[in-house]
Amino acid sequence: MGQDPRTLPPSPNWYCARCSDAVPGGLFGFAARTSVFLVRVGPSAGAIPGTPPFRVIGELVGHTERVSGFTFSHHPGQYNLCATSSDDGTVKIWDVETKAVVTEHALHQHTISALHWSPQVKDLIVSGDEKGVVFCYWLNRNDSQHHFIEPRTIFCLTCSPHHEDLVAIGYKDGIVVIIDISKKGEVIHRLRGHDDEIHSIAWCPLPGEDCLSINQEENSEPEIPNGKVIEQTPVTKGCYLATGSKDQTIRIWSCSRGRGVMILKLPFLKRRGGGIDPTVKERLWLTLHWPKDQPTQLVSSCFGGELLLWDLTQSWRRKYTLFSASSEGQNHSRIVFNLCPLQTEDDKQLLLSTSMDRDVKCWDMATLECCWTLPSLGGFAYKLAFSPVDMGCLAIGVGDGMIRVWNTLSIKNNYDVKNFWQGVKSKVTALCWHPAKEGCLAFGTDDGKVGLYDTYSNKPPQISSTYHKKTVYTLAWGPPLPPISLGGEGDRPSLTLYSCGGEGIVLQHNPWKLGGEAYDINKLIRDTNSIKYKLPVHTEISWKADGKIMALGNEDGSIEIFQVPNLKLICTIQQHHKLVNTISWHHEHGSQPELSYLMASGSNNAIIYVHNLKTVIESNPETQVTPVTITEPYRTLSGHTAKITSVAWSPHHDGRLVSASYDGTAQVWDTLREEPLCNFRGHRGRLLCVAWSPLDPDCIYSGADDFCVYKWLTSMQEHSRPPQGKKSIELEKKRLSQPKPKPKKKKKPTSRAPVKQEVYDGNEDESIRESSGPVENGVSDQEGEEEAREPEFPSGVASVASREPVTCTPVSLGFEKSKVTVNNKVTLLKKEPPKEKPESLTKKRKARSMLPLTTSLDHRSKEELHQDCLVLATAKHSKELNKEVSADLEERFHLGLFTDRGALYRMIEVEGKGHLENGHPELFHQLMLWKGDLKGVLQTAAERGELTDSLVAMAPVAGYHVWLWAVEAFAKQLCFQDQYVKAASHLLSIHKVYEAVELLKSNHFYREAIAVAKARLRPEDPILKDLYLTWGAILEKDGHYAVAAKCYLGAACAYDAAKVLSKKGDAASLKTAAELASIVGENELSSSLALRCAQELLLARNWVGAQEALKLHESLKGQRLVFCLLELLSKHLEERQLLEAKSSSYNTWATGTAGPFVERVTAIWKSTFSLESPEQYQAALQQLQSIKYPSATNNTPSKQLLLHICHDLTLAVLSQQVASWDAAVEALLRAVVRSYDSGNFTIMQEVHSAFLPEGCDHLKHKLGEPQSLITPAFKSLEAFFIYGHLYEFWWSLSRHCPKSSVWVRAAHRRTASVEQSQQINNATPEETDSGDSQPEPNRPPELDVRLTEESKQMLITCKELFSEKHASLQNSQRTVAEVQETLAEMIRQHQKSQVCKSTTNGPDKNESEQAAEQSLSSPQNECKEEKNQPLSLPELTKRLTEANEKIAKFPESVKIWPFPDVLECCLILLHIGSQCPGSVTQDMQQQAQELLQKYGNTKVYKRYCETFCT
Repeated sequence: MGQDPRTLPPSPNWYCARCSDAVPGGLFGFAARTSVFLVRVGPSAGAIPGTPPFRVIGELVGHTERVSGFTFSHHPGQYNLCATSSDDGTVKIWDVETKAVVTEHALHQHTISALHWSPQVKDLIVSGDEKGVVFCYWLNRNDSQHHFIEPRTIFCLTCSPHHEDLVAIGYKDGIVVIIDISKKGEVIHRLRGHDDEIHSIAWCPLPGEDCLSINQEENSEPEIPNGKVIEQTPVTKGCYLATGSKDQTIRIWSCSRGRGVMILKLPFLKRRGGGIDPTVKERLWLTLHWPKDQPTQLVSSCFGGELLLWDLTQSWRRKYTLFSASSEGQNHSRIVFNLCPLQTEDDKQLLLSTSMDRDVKCWDMATLECCWTLPSLGGFAYKLAFSPVDMGCLAIGVGDGMIRVWNTLSIKNNYDVKNFWQGVKSKVTALCWHPAKEGCLAFGTDDGKVGLYDTYSNKPPQISSTYHKKTVYTLAWGPPLPPISLGGEGDRPSLTLYSCGGEGIVLQHNPWKLGGEAYDINKLIRDTNSIKYKLPVHTEISWKADGKIMALGNEDGSIEIFQVPNLKLICTIQQHHKLVNTISWHHEHGSQPELSYLMASGSNNAIIYVHNLKTVIESNPETQVTPVTITEPYRTLSGHTAKITSVAWSPHHDGRLVSASYDGTAQVWDTLREEPLCNFRGHRGRLLCVAWSPLDPDCIYSGADDFCVYKWLTSMQEHSRPPQGKKSIELEKKRLSQPKPKPKKKKKPTSRAPVKQEVYDGNEDESIRESSGPVENGVSDQEGEEEAREPEFPSGVASVASREPVTCTPVSLGFEKSKVTVNNKVTLLKKEPPKEKPESLTKKRKARSMLPLTTSLDHRSKEELHQDCLVLATAKHSKELNKEVSADLEERFHLGLFTDRGALYRMIEVEGKGHLENGHPELFHQLMLWKGDLKGVLQTAAERGELTDSLVAMAPVAGYHVWLWAVEAFAKQLCFQDQYVKAASHLLSIHKVYEAVELLKSNHFYREAIAVAKARLRPEDPILKDLYLTWGAILEKDGHYAVAAKCYLGAACAYDAAKVLSKKGDAASLKTAAELASIVGENELSSSLALRCAQELLLARNWVGAQEALKLHESLKGQRLVFCLLELLSKHLEERQLLEAKSSSYNTWATGTAGPFVERVTAIWKSTFSLESPEQYQAALQQLQSIKYPSATNNTPSKQLLLHICHDLTLAVLSQQVASWDAAVEALLRAVVRSYDSGNFTIMQEVHSAFLPEGCDHLKHKLGEPQSLITPAFKSLEAFFIYGHLYEFWWSLSRHCPKSSVWVRAAHRRTASVEQSQQINNATPEETDSGDSQPEPNRPPELDVRLTEESKQMLITCKELFSEKHASLQNSQRTVAEVQETLAEMIRQHQKSQVCKSTTNGPDKNESEQAAEQSLSSPQNECKEEKNQPLSLPELTKRLTEANEKIAKFPESVKIWPFPDVLECCLILLHIGSQCPGSVTQDMQQQAQELLQKYGNTKVYKRYCETFCT
C-alpha cells in the first residue's frame, strides 16, 4: 500500500464547452463546482511504480459560484498561467505554481458561457456570455474590448491557432460565425447548416486547405452566401474548421469558401455492456478534438460516451475507429463533455476526457486504449466504511445517489473504484458492512430506504419493504432480538440489520426476509423494562463488538446502554445535552481487555466524551433493580469549535481516536492522556465522516460536504490541534467560498424534520448546494440514472438484461445472483471464485444448486450430523411420533428427503422461499415443477409478472386450457414490457390471429400487422384493407407519400394512391401519379395530373418535359397545342429581348422557322401534332373551349399570364382554321384584354403585330354582315388596336422621355385599377401628370414635326375611340368605385375610433363624415376650397344608386366587351395636339374636350380636365 496521500475529487462540471484543459509537460486541470482541481500526469507525478502515473496535486480556490470555463495559456514559458470563468460573473487569471489569482475582471453583465486563451497572442483571453457579448482581455496591458455580434446565446468559442485576430463562435441555435477582432468584431463568415446547439469548435491544426483532399463538387450541400462578399485575403484563405452540434452531426467548413465541405453523422452504436433501458433517451453532447500531428483525423464523442476517431481522408463514406474497441467496459458509460490533448514529459500523446458518468479517463492516442481512470464524487461524502472481511475495501456513501467501493489495496490502480447505483436513487447517508459475510453491504438513504448490496455480483440490491419516514442516520449489524430471535436455529439469521432513522425509530430487519416486516425495537424495550412513559427520540445506534451490549444515542443528548437478549436497560449516560451524532466502541484486540469497554460519543456540542462501562456491564444484573445513571465521563476531549459528526477508534493503537467536525477539520486524540496529536485541515467544507485505515496505522480517510474524500497521513500534518480564534475564522472563510445556496435551481424541495437538521445541520441546503454546481452534479439527474453504469454487467448477462426495462428485475436479472443465502450458523462448503473480474465469474461458474439449504445443512459439524441420524431413526421406527420428535423434524426440514412426501413438500417449500428471497424465481419454478404443481407455478409467475419463455413452453404439460391461458398471460406481460411484436407472435401460436393483428395495429406496428394478416387471413378479409388504409393515412400525414401510395394500392384504392403521390406537387411526383392513374384507368384524374405536371415544368421553362407530360393523355391534345404556341411566342419574345428568363430546352421544331407567326404555328401543328382535317381542329377546339381562366390583374405572374393569353390565341387560330371568324375575334379580343388588364403593354403590342399584322380590316371582310352580333366585339378589338398605335405614336414624339414600357405600365396600372373599382395607389396617372405639368420644356421651341401618311391615317382612325356610350359607362363605373372606396375608408376610420376612443370629450364630428371628408378631399386631387366640404352618408348612397341605375340602362353588348379608357385617349390626343400643332384636327380636339368636360367629373380626371378645358 502506497504511503501517499490521495484525493477523490468532486465531479467535473457538466454541460460546459471548455471546463478542462491540459498543457505539455503533464499538467491537467478540470473545473469542479466552484474550484479547479489540478492533476499532474506523467513521470513527474511521482506515482508509485506500477500504478497509473497521475496525482491530484491541488485546487484553485476563489470563485463563489460554479466555474463554467477553464483554459491554460499554451505559450511556452507561460504554461503556469491559466484562466477561469464562473457564474459569479468574473474571469480570473491564475498562477498554478502559487495557486493564487494574478488578476481578474468582471466585465460581463450576464452568465459567462465560453472562454479561451488565444493560442496566438500571449496575453489575450476571449470570453462570451449567454446574451451574445464577447470580451477580449489583454492581460499585460490590462485592456479590454467588447463586441456584440449576434443577440443570441453563445455556447462555445475558439481562437484560431493560425491567425491572431480570428475567433470562431458557436451559438445555441446552431449558427457559427468567424469574427475578426481587429476590425471591431466584423463577421468574416456566417456558417449556416447546424440546427441545434454548437457544443464544440476545433480549428484544423494545419493552415491551408491542402491537408484534406475534399473535392469541391463532392458535397451536395447548397452554397449559402455568408453576409458580406469579401475579397480573398490571406486571413480568410485556407483553414478548415470542425464543429460538433446537438443535431448529431459534425461539419467541416472551409474558410476560403465560407461553406461546409463535409458532414459526418454520428453512428448509432450498439452499446456494449448492455443493460441500458431502451426507453430512456440519453441526452447528447458532441465534443471534438483535432489532433496536432494527425490533421486527417478527428476525435469526437458519441451518443453513449463512446469516443470515435474519424478518418477525414474518405469523406464519402463514414469511416471511424472506436476507442478501446477491444477491451470491454473501458469506455465512458454516459455522454462525454470535454476532450483535452496532453503531451507528457516522455513525449506520450494522451487525451483526457470528462463525462457525465463522473469519471476522468486518460487515453493513449497511439493505441486508442484507456490508460487510467480518475473517479469523482457528485455529492457530499456522507459515510465511510471499511469492510471487516475484505481488508482495504472502503465503501463511500455519496449524495449523488451512488455507493463507491474503493479497493484501496490495489497494486496496479490507486483508484480502483466500483460504482453501485441500481436501486439507490437517493443520497446515500448510511453504510455498514456485514461483519462476516463477504461483499454484503447494507446502505441507507436520504429518503428512508434500507437495502443490502452484494458487491461481488451485478444484481440490484435487496430493498427492505419497511422504509423510515425520514433520512437513515445509522446502520449496524447485531444479534437477532425478539421477535426474530424466537425462531428455531435454522429459521433465523445469526445477525440482523438495525437502522436508525430521522423520525427517531430504530428498526430491526431480517436480512433473509427483507420483503417481510421490520420490527421497531421500542416495543421490546417497553415490554422488557416495563416503561410507561414516552421513549426518547433515537438518533444513533452502536453494538459492542461481542454483540452483547447495544448503545442508543438520543435527541436529548442521553445515551442508553441495553443488554441482550431482551434489551434490559442497564445504564443511562447523561453527559451530552444536545443531539447525539456518533457513538463508537473501542476494538476488542487492545493490549488490555478493559479497553473494549471504552465508548466514545460526539454530539451537536463540540466536546467528545469517552466512558468506561466495565463495572456497569460486569455487575450482576439480578442484584441491580434500577438502571445506573452516569454523569461523569472517563475522559473529555475538548478542542473542536463546532459539532462532532463522526468518531473512529484506531484499530492499530490503544485508545487512539479520530474525530470529524463541522469546524472543517479532523482531529487525532490520545484519549487515555486526553491529548490532541494531529489536526488535518485539507477539506474545504464541513466534515461528515472519518475512517481509520485497517492496514496502515498512519493513514486516515475523511469525507466532507466539499464533495471530496481525502486519504491523509497523520505523520505529515503540521498542526496538532483544531484551529482556535483567528485560524478558525480563516477556515470558516475558506468554507464560505463554497457555492452559495441558489433556491431557484432547486429541483425538489426536500422537507426535513427538526430532528434531521439537528443531526446533519446543513443537509437541507445540500440539495441546493449540490445542484448549484451544475444542477446535474447533485442528485437531480435522476432521469438518466437507469443507464448510468451498465457496463458493470457480466458479459454473459448482457443479452438478458439489455432489452428489458430495469423495472422488471426479477425476470431480467434473475440469472445474476452469485451467492446463496444460507442459515448463517452454517459455513459454505465451496469457496467463491475470485471476485475481481465479473467476466471470469460468469464463464466458469458452476450451475447453481437447486437445494442449497439442504446441501449446506448436510455439511455441518459431526455432532449435528450424528444428531440427524438419531432423529431420523426415531422418526422411521417409532409407531407413533411424539411431540418432541415432530418438533425436531420440523426444525430439521432437510430430513424430508429421507422421510415421507409431506415432509419433502415442506422441504421444497423452504428451499423455494429461499430462492425467491435471493431473487431466483426460475429455480423456484423448477422446484414446483418437480413437485408437479405446474399450474400453481404459472399462476404465481403470472401474478408477479415473472413468466418466461421456458415456463410457457412447459405449460402444455398442465393441459391444453392451461397452456392457452399461460400464453395469453405471457402476451399481456410482454405488452407491459413494451415487447409487442413478441407478444403478437405468442398470440399467433394459439391461433389468435385477429387479436395479434389488433395488438400490432394499436401499437403502430403496421408493417408487421400487415405481414401477419396477409400470411394468415383470407385475401378478401376487411381487416387487411383497414390496415392498409390506416397505415396509409398515417404515412400520408407524416409526408411519406410514396409508401402511403403503396398502401392505397394494396387496399385496391388506386385513385387515392394517385392523389397521395401528387400531394408533393413537384413535377416528378405529378408525372408518376399521372402514369399511375392512367395504368389503373382513372383517365380524368390522369389527365388533370399530367396537365399539372406540365404546368410545373412550364414554370421551370422545361418545354420538352412539358410536352412529354402532356403526351400521356389523348384528351390533352388541345393543351399540347397551347403549350406549342406558348413556346413559339416565348422564343419570339426572347429573341426580341422582351423576356427576362432564358430557356435552355426548346423542342427542335421551335427553332429555325421563318414567315408570319400564325402560318408558322399552323405549319408546326400540321407536321408535329398531325393536325390536318377540319374535324381534328374542331375536336381540339371543343377540348379547349371547356377550360375557363380568370381575368388578369396587375399581380398575375408573367408566366401564368402568358399561358392564359396563349390559350386564347390558340382558340383564335383554331377558330380561323374552321372558319368560325366570330369566335376567332372573341378569342383574340380576350387575349388583348388580358394583356391590357395586367398592364403589360409590350405583350399587347406583340399580339397585335403577330396576329393582326395588317390591322383589323381582313377580319371585317371575313365577318361579312355588318349588323351581326359580333360587331361590338370587333369594335372593341379594333379600338384596342388603334389605342396601342396611338400610344406608340405619342412616344415617338417624345424620344427623350423614359423608356416607353415603363410609362405604359404605370398608365395601365392606373387605368385598369380604375376600371376594376380598386383602390388607387398613386392617384396621379404618370403619363398625364408629366405631360401636363411640363408641356413646354418637353418640346424644343423650333421643333418641326412632319407626319408620315401612315401617322395621319392613324390619327384620323382615332375617332373610333371617341365612343360616347363607352365614355358614359366608364364614368358611371368610376363613380361607383370612388363611392365604394370612400365608404370603405369611413368604415376603417369608424373601427379605428372604436378601438382607441378619444380621452377628451370625444370626437366633435361624426367619424364617418370626417372619413368621407378626408377621402374625398385628397390634397393631390382636390382644390383647396373643396377640401372642407364633407359628404354625408345619404349623399354618398344617392350617388351610388344613380350610378348603378345608369349602368343598368346600357345594352349588354356595350357592357360585355371591354373598351379602352375613352377619357385617357382624349387626353393623349390633346397632348399630341399641343406637342405637334396641326397634327390633330380642330374638330377632333373639340370633340375630345367636350367628352372630358362631360365625363371628367371623377377625382382621377378632374384636375387634368381643368387644365385642358380652361
